[in-house]
Amino acid sequence: MAILVLVFIFISLTQHGDAHGPDSCNHGGGLCRMGTCISGEYLAQYCFEPIILCCKNSSPAATES
Repeated sequence: MAILVLVFIFISLTQHGDAHGPDSCNHGGGLCRMGTCISGEYLAQYCFEPIILCCKNSSPAATES
């Protein structure tokens, strides 16, 4: 029974609102974080709304040539 509850919660999180999942976040250059983004990052979208956020850097990363 507990397994069914966990499956239901997982399905609910992935289907709720603006949840794109970790693959979409990572492909867009972000990281999934629990709770809040760290300093220097902004909320770009949700991995699993409303708990797990997709955070991206506020400033573009410097690239070496």
